[in-house]
Amino acid sequence: TLDLTCRKNPCFVKFSEMEKMAKIQAEINEVQSLLLSATIVSTSQFYFIGQKCEILQDMNRHLEAILKEKRTLRKRLIKPRCQESLPIEATFHKYLVELLAEAVTFIENLESHLQTLRSIPQIPNIMKNMDAALTKTEVLVMELEELAEDILKWRELQKEVYSD
Repeated sequence: TLDLTCRKNPCFVKFSEMEKMAKIQAEINEVQSLLLSATIVSTSQFYFIGQKCEILQDMNRHLEAILKEKRTLRKRLIKPRCQESLPIEATFHKYLVELLAEAVTFIENLESHLQTLRSIPQIPNIMKNMDAALTKTEVLVMELEELAEDILKWRELQKEVYSD
């Protein structure tokens, strides 16, 4: 009799079904948002790949055009450009000569300046090495002074021995 009286209320049955339906709807919404984001990502990747492809095609067309005009480009590079330059007024010739002299000096010293710039990061190591070398030199100087004193003493002793 107890089992017969313990019937589920239809109100609560509907409530649990509604709860299950809400959970399923939430899962569906979550899956839809994941699919949407994956679609957006893949679409944007295709868009950027398309842009890169267009850039590469432009570069390819440019290089093909250069190859077609290879002969004319070589002629232009071999041809001296001095006849095409702008004339310089006579009043500025002096300044041009000075400028050219400065340019030649700059070009002559360029390699040494570049070498100096390359050595800047090594300066701390060079300073450590110089400090170590200075310390060794000071030690050697002190030893040399002691040796010189010993030689002078020995010399004095030898003079006394011979004079006796």
